Amino acid sequence: MQDRNFDDLAARFRDRIYDTEKGRWRLTLLKEDLAELAKNDPLQIWDAGCGLAQISLWLAKQGHHLTLCDISATLLDEAKSRFHQANCDGQFHQQPAQSLANALPEFDMVINHAVLEWLADPVAGLEVIAKKVRPEGYLSLMFYNRNAMVYQNVLRGGWRLQSIIDDRYIGKGNRLSPPHPLYPHEVQAKLQAQGFEIIKHTGIRVFSDYLSAESKANSQPAELQQLEAQYCRMPAYRDLGRYVHFLAKKTASPA
Repeated sequence: MQDRNFDDLAARFRDRIYDTEKGRWRLTLLKEDLAELAKNDPLQIWDAGCGLAQISLWLAKQGHHLTLCDISATLLDEAKSRFHQANCDGQFHQQPAQSLANALPEFDMVINHAVLEWLADPVAGLEVIAKKVRPEGYLSLMFYNRNAMVYQNVLRGGWRLQSIIDDRYIGKGNRLSPPHPLYPHEVQAKLQAQGFEIIKHTGIRVFSDYLSAESKANSQPAELQQLEAQYCRMPAYRDLGRYVHFLAKKTASPA
């Protein structure tokens, strides 16, 4: 298996994920988690797998220095265009983060959002990018939550139940279902072994993705968003979000 390149699905990826209410909510929560760091003096930041680079552009507009990479030429070109239109500078590389890392220095912050679950080897990928965070620096890591994949399939019932029991449900969904969703507790343990302390822990879409079409039609979007905001960082709910975001600080050498 190879790392997933979204050149063939760039438009669908943009339309189905970024340019939707759920995509905008994801960006809202990420910005909330990163708000205090964004106020700092200019940081050296690496966006390792930038996609359309919305968060990186938001940070660049606040004076931070961005290095960005992605294996998708289509997504990277659009990210460059967005930076240009905003009169912001960035260093762009069409290259896998795992190989580019060898040529890069350590950074004040590394961003890795919705990337690990598409890598051929997520654990190795995480180790590589974590090493590029300087001591006392930060890792902003968002990944597709395996808990959510299990829970949603169980709620749908039918033939899916046996697939969950047999642990053979991965890869059964559509082309935008990632092959390597991750359990939050396992990712947290790996980060701690790398010398990181979790300082922000947020679930992204802890309720919305579980509602049926009928339930959504009978609900007010503003109320759903209020519920998401109220519960997304509570321990009982945050690890059921479709995505989980960790903001982690490197406080020690790897164990």
